[in-house]
Amino acid sequence: MNRVDEFILFDDSQYTRRDWRNRNKIKTPQGPAWITIPVDVKGKYYQTIKDTKISDPQWGRKHWHTIIHHYRKAPHFGTYRDLFEELYLGCKEEYLSLINYRFISAICDLLGIHTKISWSMDYQLMEGRTEKLIGLCKHAGGAEYLSGPLAKDYIDEALFEQEGIALTWMDYSQYTEYPQLHPPFDHFVSILDLILNTGPDATRYMKSF
Repeated sequence: MNRVDEFILFDDSQYTRRDWRNRNKIKTPQGPAWITIPVDVKGKYYQTIKDTKISDPQWGRKHWHTIIHHYRKAPHFGTYRDLFEELYLGCKEEYLSLINYRFISAICDLLGIHTKISWSMDYQLMEGRTEKLIGLCKHAGGAEYLSGPLAKDYIDEALFEQEGIALTWMDYSQYTEYPQLHPPFDHFVSILDLILNTGPDATRYMKSF
């Protein structure tokens, strides 16, 4: 997010199960563990992300108790305890997209990321996977699209070239390791792990700063 001028939450797309939209990993003495926001998906095979509702209003309290249990000994837990406690216990949103927006915005503020955050539903979308992305770039006035590497499976790079929009792939390799609880080190955990372990130095371990 810190590498772009505008970050668009693509919540008009179909919600997919067992993905990162409603869950993340934390460190525990037994290894990485998932924390998941339960959502209502029964019989709703084609619902969009923006229409996906939570199914347990107590999820925030349960997550916060889990984080306290595993991170209370982290060096900077006390520094950020009040902030994250309010994020979890004060969250009254019913829709997954709004919960994610709440947490993304708060973490951006904490890290000093000032990128504009918008919603795909704010724009008129085109048909076709790659065409939708190109359309968003055009409507937002963007000349470059930064994509996660997994999108290589479906993005048509030639279409971006035809439209004169640069396509750049995010590289998640070779991040510097930081002091972390419960070795061995694991890169694939929530940014909460980085913040609670490194505090104000968190941005030193991020490529965009």
